[in-house]
Amino acid sequence: MDFTLSDEQRQLQQLARDFARKEIIPIAAEYDQKEELPWQVVEKAFEVGLLNPSIPEHAGGLGLGMFDECLIGEELAYGCMGIYTVLMASELGIAPVLIGGTEEQQKRFLGPLTAKAGLAAFALSEPNNGSDAAAMGTTAVLDGDEWVINGTKMWISNGGLAEFTVVFATTDKQGGHKATVALVVPKDAPGFSWNKIKHKMGQRASLTSELVFENVRVPRENQLGGLGDGFKIAMKTLDKTRIPVAAGSVGIARRAMEESIKYAKDREAFGKPIATFQAIQFKLAEMAMGIETGRLMYQKAAWLVDQGLPHGFESAIAKAYCSEMAFNAANEGIQVHGGYGYVGEYPVEKLLRDVKLNQIYEGTNEIQRVVISRQLLK
Repeated sequence: MDFTLSDEQRQLQQLARDFARKEIIPIAAEYDQKEELPWQVVEKAFEVGLLNPSIPEHAGGLGLGMFDECLIGEELAYGCMGIYTVLMASELGIAPVLIGGTEEQQKRFLGPLTAKAGLAAFALSEPNNGSDAAAMGTTAVLDGDEWVINGTKMWISNGGLAEFTVVFATTDKQGGHKATVALVVPKDAPGFSWNKIKHKMGQRASLTSELVFENVRVPRENQLGGLGDGFKIAMKTLDKTRIPVAAGSVGIARRAMEESIKYAKDREAFGKPIATFQAIQFKLAEMAMGIETGRLMYQKAAWLVDQGLPHGFESAIAKAYCSEMAFNAANEGIQVHGGYGYVGEYPVEKLLRDVKLNQIYEGTNEIQRVVISRQLLK
């Protein structure tokens, strides 16, 4: 076992760390308040090579692995989980193309994302359907050489702004997961519209949308995999992309700990810094224990992905553990800050609002426990 990062990985980590401190942290509160996606950050991330890094070399990209992607993710989420979600959700949209697409499809859909700043999106959830992914109501009907899509998708990160969206639909509402299909829909497709979801609790700097499909036609060549492969592609995608959520959660927890340490050293009570009180020290110790444990878990899961080994069990543990650990760290960070932690003068209240979503998206933590327990009981 070797826990040493390579020189290239350390450089990548430092690049992402510097980017978060220079480009994300200074504007994070502003865009959280405005509930707007900071497009200039997307463009700057593209310029320095931090946008869509998993696009393979044959499609013009860097072809970075999951471990490297997670090193980037922890650092960017330290700056702002909402802004990180913009970038991470693009990787979520790219993943089905890597999993189910041919080399020709990967070049066709992903190549343009290497030429200019652009995002991808992943559309699985619906207004009445989240965890029960096989019960989707969005339909796809084959008409000659075209698929005709009708339905509504909900809670879609980058929805409407993405250059393309991988849409999961059913060819038979009674057919369950065996009737699903994965289709790549360009953003300018006629009949495709979207509505921004407002007043979110957290991650307000990311765009979350409702997508509406009214007789949207896409060529059959935009189908990923075979007929009925859609559900399998979606589940394989989520098995992988849960790991960056874990990495981002570690980044938030680290930010909560560091902000708490800084405040505890400056804030005085009873004539001395509150950092000298054991009650505060124990909170910091718990944060550190969770961060170190969580990082090891997400790195193990990411390593398994890069080795081509089964990783669903480990990714579910990493996602559930790290998101809950980070929520607790942010919550205790507010407690360390006292009344100041409850208002926006310090960043810890935003950390708590942002990290709550990590327990919900990419499969709720209840679903992660289903994945874990099923593996145990096989």
